[in-house]
Amino acid sequence: MPENYDHYISKNIKAFYKRRLAAPIIYLIVLILAWHFFSLSAVFSPDILPDDTSLETAFRGGKQYINTTLSDLKFTGYTQSIFGHTNGYYYYTMRDEECIIVLLSPNTSEEGLPSIEEVTIKGKISKGNENFDTLLSNLSTDLNWTENGIRNKVSSYYISEPGFNHVGNWILFAAIFITGIYALLCIVLSVIYMFFPVLSPACQDLALFGNPKKMLEQAEEELATLPQLATEDMFITEHFFIETSVYGNAIVPIDEIIWIYKYSTLHKFFWYHFSISYTLHISANKHLYIQCPKNIKSDIDGIIDYLSEANHDILVGFNEKNRLKVQEIQGTPMHFEKFIAFLNKRV
Repeated sequence: MPENYDHYISKNIKAFYKRRLAAPIIYLIVLILAWHFFSLSAVFSPDILPDDTSLETAFRGGKQYINTTLSDLKFTGYTQSIFGHTNGYYYYTMRDEECIIVLLSPNTSEEGLPSIEEVTIKGKISKGNENFDTLLSNLSTDLNWTENGIRNKVSSYYISEPGFNHVGNWILFAAIFITGIYALLCIVLSVIYMFFPVLSPACQDLALFGNPKKMLEQAEEELATLPQLATEDMFITEHFFIETSVYGNAIVPIDEIIWIYKYSTLHKFFWYHFSISYTLHISANKHLYIQCPKNIKSDIDGIIDYLSEANHDILVGFNEKNRLKVQEIQGTPMHFEKFIAFLNKRV
């Protein structure tokens, strides 16, 4: 433990939010790289496909999502079904002396019109898959062609209007936008809390009981003078309980605490029990609730004993003689009739 506690709370708040900067920054970098290398912007603003550019050239050039106008489309007689639902209708047309297959949505094709004079669609260029190979095989049979013959005439890439997936694209955009804004907000707030610790949630909780700035200064002064009890990341001064751990920071006036208990969690892998961790739970007035996770049992016992002596109104638990004592709680906290009555008096 450090020997010098000058501005110890503020320093830990700054260190805590400095550590929290890494995850959102990395996420934003990954998001920006994915947006660039996977051309996600094309999903919302598809490229115009020039008439003199083949589907293969466009696909290899990274232009998968395209906007194009096609003319003189003929229905092949085949459809694409997904889970028994007709997803699209296969048409063929000529594009700059290249015969291409186009999968149109039921709305665009009006559920299989024999021919379509002209249509403008947003679609996705895809390389032929197993279903596409089956389609060409069936077409070659219908036309009395060989498979090699039809493959020499038809592009191995096709345009899929259902593949553009408008709903899915908007869901993707919403997910990217919301998570990106959240990550950016986390970065901005973390930077603010690093430069102005008094604005952090741990300090702003003190607004329930008074002026946060003055109470933070008082807690810093008492901790710097000499804590009355100190563990690795929990401290008790004359008027405050203070937590400064990697899981968060907390400052609670001792005279505002109404209930404390420890919660034990058994960690196991299959049948092997490898550790037990203890979490200190503190309930205070004005509905303030604090958790101090993964502490040593002896440290929590010492904190609870000291707080119960410093404030005799704190409820810790009951034994068979109705005397206040520390109680380990495995699972959910036990509810006592006397405790409920105690809380009702404070409401």
